[in-house]
Amino acid sequence: MRYLFVHQNFPGQYVHFLKHLAARGRDEIVFLSEPNANHLAGVRKVVYRLPRGPSRTTHPDAREFELASLRAETVARTAERVKRLGFTPDMIIGHHGWGELLNIRDIWPSTPLLGYFEFFYHTEGVDVGFDPEFPPDPALYPRIRAKNTVNLLALTMGGHGQSPTQWQRSTFPDWAAAGIDILPEGADLELCKPQPRVRRQSWVLGGLRIEPHEKLVTYVARNLEPYRGFHVMMRALPRLLAARPDIRVVLVGGDEVSYGMPPPQGGTWRARMLGELGSTIDHGRVHFPGRLDYKKYLSLLQRSDAHVYLTYPFVVSWSLREALAIGAPLIASDTPPVVEFVRDRYNGLLTPCLDPAALAERILEMLENVELARQLAATARQYAQKQLRMEDHLAAYRDVVRRLTRGYEVPAYSSVGSAGLPSGLVTGPARVREMRVTESLAARAPIREKFALGDERSAHPQRGESPHPVQTRGRHRGGRLALG
Repeated sequence: MRYLFVHQNFPGQYVHFLKHLAARGRDEIVFLSEPNANHLAGVRKVVYRLPRGPSRTTHPDAREFELASLRAETVARTAERVKRLGFTPDMIIGHHGWGELLNIRDIWPSTPLLGYFEFFYHTEGVDVGFDPEFPPDPALYPRIRAKNTVNLLALTMGGHGQSPTQWQRSTFPDWAAAGIDILPEGADLELCKPQPRVRRQSWVLGGLRIEPHEKLVTYVARNLEPYRGFHVMMRALPRLLAARPDIRVVLVGGDEVSYGMPPPQGGTWRARMLGELGSTIDHGRVHFPGRLDYKKYLSLLQRSDAHVYLTYPFVVSWSLREALAIGAPLIASDTPPVVEFVRDRYNGLLTPCLDPAALAERILEMLENVELARQLAATARQYAQKQLRMEDHLAAYRDVVRRLTRGYEVPAYSSVGSAGLPSGLVTGPARVREMRVTESLAARAPIREKFALGDERSAHPQRGESPHPVQTRGRHRGGRLALG
């Protein structure tokens, strides 16, 4: 079977399905993407380059759609060249967030299309206005509504959709839901698993050394910013550090802005929060290592005595799934879509997202009630083994592909619906790179390449989740780690 994948930051959300297809060795896989250093064995990556960005003379509310139109045009031209090389896909899979797929049906009008619908933007009731500390500017509402231009066009293209959680699908209009399948994303349970021995020895990160008797509190985000509750986490520190002298805190993430606004006075959120807290915290026990490579990140979660995951109502991070798979003692915000994965006192502790005092008490409860922490960690791992199995994620993909291609794909073993808590719980012209344009794609043997990064999952953070409308400056750039 011939697959065409489209995502501006290869391999995006598709790394596991791509590896699965490549491993079985009977499919031809082409992936259209902007340039990056990532490669996968058995996947032919075709690079496109945008001719320019949006014009400064374009109305600010329309600039993102102009960029999406440029991207759609460039991808279509690249696809036309691929078609002339003799490649016609049986299945097209891609992300609708950046407009890349808008013109793809002009090239292959009859090929089944599965598009990733990540989030439908709203001016109220979801993320915008959720945090009263940062009230939205009504003057920006038109720009938020305009963010849905690509979504709405994509919903009229006649293809089919996928979304990773029930809540993310629910952000789309009711009339669109029937055309969007829930395809839950799993975790690699072999990589993401408990390692009890990590707790029995000194844990080292650069110049930082955590001894076995010390209590390690961890927080992970792609960038340290309010959308992922960074300000709440920081304001919980004075109470935590005063309560127990054996607490050490590691906060992982960059200083850029992925989803929200930068601090009004400039600088970074980390600098702003450190300035706000001043001498109320022991800075020698609070550590900011930046971004970590994937193996060290997993080791951090395996060592953690209390791991904190906070988010506004927005797309859920892969790090939440990975923390559950590892069996990290988890304290998470009681926001959607987190509550699709975590039930209070079942596989974690839930806490109000914007309440630093409540967060501090939840963390202290986890640290002081060792039996509770063990029970929650064990149940988190059991939950992941039942609901986050990569085999189910891949089977769900195969099932959708089989239906859309009318049975051409091999049948799935099973399919999955929701996160599965127990019942009742809640630049320049486009060009083809990576292959010689004088060769036929069909004549080429699979390219055997490796990830050009430090580890096999380090492409995850660069999957390129859609930045928040209006509240992000510039284009989102992923880091080295699968966070979000």
